[in-house]
Amino acid sequence: MIKVIAHRGSKGTHPENTLPAFQEAIDVQADGIELDVQLTRDGQLVVIHDEKINRTTNAKGWVKELTLAEIKELDAGSWFSENYKETRIPTLEEVLELLNHNQFSGLLNIELKTDRIEYLGIEQKVLRALEQADLSCTVVLSSFNRDTVRRLKALNDTYEKAFIAFGNKNDLAWLSKQPDIHSFHPDIRWLRRHIDQTTDIETIRPWTVNKEKEMQFCIKHQLAGMFTDFPKKALEVRNHG
Repeated sequence: MIKVIAHRGSKGTHPENTLPAFQEAIDVQADGIELDVQLTRDGQLVVIHDEKINRTTNAKGWVKELTLAEIKELDAGSWFSENYKETRIPTLEEVLELLNHNQFSGLLNIELKTDRIEYLGIEQKVLRALEQADLSCTVVLSSFNRDTVRRLKALNDTYEKAFIAFGNKNDLAWLSKQPDIHSFHPDIRWLRRHIDQTTDIETIRPWTVNKEKEMQFCIKHQLAGMFTDFPKKALEVRNHG
């Protein structure tokens, strides 16, 4: 059965990539959780999507130019709703602790946000954090950055690696030349037009599947998973038709 994966947590109902968003995904019994990691100026792994803090906090600037202490002072919830005022940007370690506390046994997809900024050593840091966390869930490591995907594969044989893309012939051609990478995370808009080009790919999980017709498409084609901002809704569509 297709897995419903909460995109940046339950992003549609809670401030994305925060502990409340991940807790909501757990509470609605999503099959998986997706999050994004970047590095602070002092080399700490933080969970945030954009390279800049402008959109999802009460400040402006680059993640890479701020220390963890400075990041932790930011309000990452009020932009979404006053109900989440003072919600903080979590570290990867804090999210892993939350999953352990909840005995989460689903799928955890960690996206390394290196498509615009090459964070030196981020692959090793993520792997080290996972080793120390002793999780009971299944881990998938993904990135838009082909070099990151290759480095992850060279560094680790344990976790599944996935290539994320908007989708085009070049992406498919590259993926076909990677014998050890069998998972593809394309844009749902591209996939709906080009599903016939992906028959040789073992595991497909498109993003971001928010409309019911997109969810039905993924179910019909028996895809491995779908990333959605509304996991509760997607579970209802999957489970009840």
